[in-house]
Parts: sequence; C-alpha cells; structure tokens
Amino acid sequence: MLRTLTVNLIKCRRIKYADSYFNINKFRQLSSGSTQTKFGTPAKIVNAMEDKSIFLLPNNQRFVELDSSQAFTNLTPDEKCYAHYLSQAAWNGGLIVLVQTSPESPRIFSLLHRIFIAEPLEDLKKSSIAAGVTEEDFQAFLVYAGGLFANSGNYKGFGDTKFIPNLSKESFELIVKASKAYENDGTHITKLWENTKNLMYSVAPRLTSLGLANKGVTTYFSSNCTEEDSALVNDWMKTKRIEAYICRTFKTTAEDGLPLYTIHLASIEATPKPPITMEKEKYKNAYFRVTRGDYAPLLSLVNENLNKAVEYAANDNEKNMLKHYINSFKEGDLNEHKEGSRFWIKDKGPIIETYQGFIETYRDPSGQRAEFEGFVAMVNKEMSKKFGQLVEGAEGFIKLLPWGQDLEKDTFLRPDFTSLDVLTFSGSGIPAGINIPNYDEIRQNEGFKNVSLGNVIPAAYKESVIPFLSDADKQLLEQYRVPAFEVQVGLHELLGHGSGKLLRQNADGTFNFDKEKVKNPLTGAAIESWYTEGETYDSKFTTLGSAFEECRAEAVGLYLSLQPEILKLFGYEGEEAEKVTYVNWLSLLWNGAAKATEMYQPSTNTWLQAHARARFVLMRLMELEGDGLLTVTEVEPGKDLLLTLDKSRLATDGKRIIGDFLVKLQSIKATGDVAHGERLFQRYSELGAPWGRWRDIVMLHKQPRNIFVQPNTVHNGEEVQLKRYPASAEGMVSACVERFPTTRVDDILEQLAEADRKYFEDLQLLAE
Repeated sequence: MLRTLTVNLIKCRRIKYADSYFNINKFRQLSSGSTQTKFGTPAKIVNAMEDKSIFLLPNNQRFVELDSSQAFTNLTPDEKCYAHYLSQAAWNGGLIVLVQTSPESPRIFSLLHRIFIAEPLEDLKKSSIAAGVTEEDFQAFLVYAGGLFANSGNYKGFGDTKFIPNLSKESFELIVKASKAYENDGTHITKLWENTKNLMYSVAPRLTSLGLANKGVTTYFSSNCTEEDSALVNDWMKTKRIEAYICRTFKTTAEDGLPLYTIHLASIEATPKPPITMEKEKYKNAYFRVTRGDYAPLLSLVNENLNKAVEYAANDNEKNMLKHYINSFKEGDLNEHKEGSRFWIKDKGPIIETYQGFIETYRDPSGQRAEFEGFVAMVNKEMSKKFGQLVEGAEGFIKLLPWGQDLEKDTFLRPDFTSLDVLTFSGSGIPAGINIPNYDEIRQNEGFKNVSLGNVIPAAYKESVIPFLSDADKQLLEQYRVPAFEVQVGLHELLGHGSGKLLRQNADGTFNFDKEKVKNPLTGAAIESWYTEGETYDSKFTTLGSAFEECRAEAVGLYLSLQPEILKLFGYEGEEAEKVTYVNWLSLLWNGAAKATEMYQPSTNTWLQAHARARFVLMRLMELEGDGLLTVTEVEPGKDLLLTLDKSRLATDGKRIIGDFLVKLQSIKATGDVAHGERLFQRYSELGAPWGRWRDIVMLHKQPRNIFVQPNTVHNGEEVQLKRYPASAEGMVSACVERFPTTRVDDILEQLAEADRKYFEDLQLLAE
C-alpha cells in the first residue's frame, strides 16, 4: 500500500500513503519557545539524535479536515446506521494501537482524555493561564495531544520516531494540576502524570524510535527480547504453522531457568482452547506456549458495535463477513478473520466499504505482527469508473511486465477496484490506497480488493513545500501531482501488489510450477528455491519484506505509467499525458532523495519506514545506473540540493533500468531468495558518501506533516448525523472527546497498561 503525500498518511505493504510523496514533516525549532524557521529556510545543521527540536511538533502544526460530508449525505438512513456502527467499532479497535505502540501510550491517552473530557477547552485554558502557563505553552499542549490522538501513540505513524511535548515538563504539570480532572480526582491524575512524564519526555537513544532490543521500543515483544529471540520464536511458529498477525510475544524464565516464550493472541476469550491455544512445550532449549485474551476489553467494544452493524448490512456477504470478524475477535482464531476476508472479496462494489482487524505489519520489528486498523468509506463513482477501466485491461497490462509468464499468477483474479471517500480510518495513519487482504493464500488463489481513498489525496497536498527542485519542476508538480498520484495509486495497488507468483511446494510434494521447465531469469538455470508448506512471504522475508514489496509495487507503477493507453484510461493524452508520467517519476524519485532519509537512523544504521527505504532504493538505482538520467547535486554547501531528471530518457533508459530491476525483484520474491534480496537492498539503501552527509541537509529542510481531523457520526434517535470539526488542534481534541464521551476507555487502557508493566520495566528505568 502507499502511505501518504503531504500528510500524516502511510501504510501498507499493501497500502499507498499519500504523504509518502510529499510528506510535509516538521518545522525545526531549536528549543521550546524559540523562533521557528520558515519553510525551506535552513537553520544550523545538527545531529538528529542530539537535537531535541527534531522530536517536537511545532505550535503552528498543520491540521486539515478529512471531508466526507457530501458522500455521507447521499446515504440512506440504513446505510448511515451501518456506517455509524462500523465507525464505532473501528474507533474502539483503534485504541489497541496505543497498546501496540509503546508502554506509556495508553496512560498518556488516558491522562489527556480525562483532562479534556472534564471541562470545556476554554475553561481549561483560562485556569492554566491563571496558573502561570503561557498562551504558547497551552497551544503546545493541545498540539501534542492532537499528535498523540492522530498517531495513536507517542511515536509517529510514518517513520516510527518519537515526538515529545513542545513545552517544559513544568508547564505541562501546571496544566495538569490546573484542570478540573485534577480537582475532581487529584490522586488518580497525579498517579497518571507520575507514571508517564519521564517516558513522555525522554529522548534517551533507545527511546527515540520503534525497534527491537537496543534499536528501539516495541510492545510486540517484551523489552528483554533480542533479534535472536525473535528468530527463534519465528522458527517455532513455523513448525506449528502459526501466523503472527494477531499475537505478541513475552519472554520470561521457566522454573528450570530456560527461556519461556508466551505467544499471546488477541481475543476476548482468555481461557485455554486447543488447538488455538497450546500448552508449554520445549523446542531448541527453550519453552513455548500459546495463550489468548490480549486486548480483550477493547475487542469486546469492537464486537459490541459490529453486532449492531450486522442489523443494517446490505446483503449476506456483508453479514457473513462481519460475523466471521466477530468470531475471530472473540476466539482469537485467525482463520475466522480469513473467512471474513473471503466474504469481503465477494462483496463487489458496496456503497459502504469497510475492513477491520490486525492488518499491516510495518511496525513489528520482525515484520509479521499486525497493527489493528479499521476503515469505513463511501464510494466515489466518477473515480471508481476510471479504476474499473484499469481492471478491465489488467490482464493485458500485466503481460507488459518484464518478468515473463512463468513468474506470473496462472490466472489474474480480477478484483474490485473502487475510489472511496474516507469517513473513518483508525490506526497510526491514513493511507491513500489499499490492496488487501494480506493473507498470501487468499491473494494468490482467491482474490483481493483495491481501494483508492479519494478524499485523502487532495487533503494531503494542502500548502506543501517542495525543496531541492528547479522552479519549472516545482510548477509541474503543483499542477500535476494529484493526477499523477492517482495513476500511481492505481498501478501500485492493482498491478503492483496484485501481480507476481510465489513458487511453492504443496503439502503433497507437488509444485505450483513446472519444476523441469521453469528457469530463474537471473541465472538461466533451474529454480533452486521456493516456498514450502507453512512458509509465507512475511515469515521468509521478515524485516526486509515490507520495503522489498513496496519497492516492487512502486517500480511497477513507474514502469507502466509509461504506457499511453493506461494514461488514456485516466483521461490524459498527448502532451498532458507526458507531463503526468514525468511528474509521477519525478515525485517518487524526489521523495527518495528529499524525504526518505528522514526515516533513516544513523546511530543504528536502521531504516525506520518501509516506504521510505523503498523509494530511496529506486532513487539510488536511477542515480547509480542511469548515467546522468537522474542527478543530485549540492548547490549550496551544507544547505541545499538540486535534483534533476532527464524527461527525454524515461521511455528508453528509464524503462530499461526499472524493467531489469523488476525482473530481479520478482525473481527474488517468487523464489523466496532472501539472501539475494538482502544483498540487493543493502547495495542501494546504504547511506554512504555523500548521502550520509546529505541527510543533514534533508533534515534541515524537514517540515511538519499535516494531521487529519476526522468527523464523528452521532446516532440521535432514528437519525445518524455527521459532526465535523475545525481543522485545528482544538478541533482534533474536540473530535476525540466526542468520539469517546466517557472515561470507560481510559479505565480499560490503564488496565491493559498495568497488565503489561512487568514486561517493560527496564524502559521506565531508562527514562529516569
């Protein structure tokens, strides 16, 4: 998937995030209260890990409204009820992401939500200023809260880096103690503050980004787990044919001193139920067991609303889909979610589209455990017609891909491809497009759906600033980047993620390819590696998987955007089509140069975001292999870069280079040749000279990413109404308070955080 453009969108191995292209990241601010630099105006060059300013959301952080009012107005009363209860399920499920992000995120949410729900913002501001808080510090408090609500935690959904309040700890505490919530229950609010303040503010090296062991913070594993532990757990789960989407792993010590790994499944039920759960067994000098009941009270709220939504479903496919989701969340049975996904695929062209569950694996350091995500959206008929035409021609377009029929699916499973206006999207960020389900066996053999989230793209581009380009290229981007991105979303999702075969040995020993005839395009020799029973793309490629697949899908988009007949489907011909194609290439490669390295952590030599690494790889490919096709030069030492792309060579040299690279990517993926994939990506994603130094220039121009303010649905009697909010920090806070109108969710989040506390105690010590 693609992850965002100008804004705080992201996602997928199968999601397209608009801000992936024109991420407006964040203002630089040298310290709380200091003067902010203007967009594109360089300040001093600093080491990213030494300067706290890179962890601050600025007071003039942009908030934009995600407007779906027109599409919602056109719904029938029953459709509005269906959308309402689906949205309620998604929002409550989205709270799980707080637990999945960091140990402190649930408590920070509870602290802020309790403060905001206790009194109007105007009253809180008045009492805070009376206590000695400045207007600027109060605004910083609101912006921090808006960022936490939008990212579902205190680490950014795009890039997985921490953000901290842009006001002193002392000023934050003044606001806490000036609040009505503190007046009503000072003991509880004080306890929340004391339990969160150090982790909230700490930028100790390990706490600045998500990752495993000394590389960062993760709650998918207990904090004592290492990469070796992750690999051992992965090996054991393969032997049991357990996929990791809905689990977390906690390491303790058994009575005999050996490690005990508890694989804890997401479910409402917590009692043992073989074969879903498993008793303790020994494997490679360690013990393993499978339990269930993770996130139980939040999943209960999800199911409470999904059961109500069933009453308003339009057809049996929707009803069956929801019933299987309900069973999956209740029992902890991933197969039930797969069954629900099968009914979802069959539900062609619904007026209201939804998909909910543990979907994307980006933030698990081992690339297998998934974040909860739920979206509800409504059809955009005009754009859906264009995507429908792309689907109609898909079989022919896939034949244009350079890897040949032997590495392509035996038959193209024609998907549903619609453009939707997002009503609700819960999780750590909002994508611009989605290609799901992510389950290999369903995508390969039964089908999938492509969704473009149409109202995300234009909102993502608002007021974006584009460094490192000539004035002429900037003008072209301003004019054509939305059309170009719509084309790229379509090609990336449908023909990128929707293409390519995994070569597999079946359980009975047979193969899904002719082992005697099929040759490896890279060697010309017989196929020597493949997927065996129980292996999936995620379980084989683990940490490399998301970036590798995103790179393949992006490259497909570049390659096929050179086809005039495809541009014609979107309404572009002649000179205009050439401009759209050029902007598509320019925007993606510009993103690889101007934005991607923001998501690279030099201290650990780690890429923090899959899409960023994928685009940097493609940019470096064109820079290194293009013989001047793409150039990046340092036009002002230490301050500015210039990227140029030779438009006249895209259809010749550009196509050849990307085509050859696609053959490598698909051959490696098809054969499960992880070692070859690692070597290939290491070559193009290593930050050697001059890119290690140029990253400082990129960080110098880093700008704030927009935050989306989403509406709420309100069920009054027999009528469901849409409640919109101002595009501001105040609007973001109000939306969250009205979304969760009682402290019930705060009690649940604190309960879950307390249950997990013992697995993350060393992180608290680091913060102190």
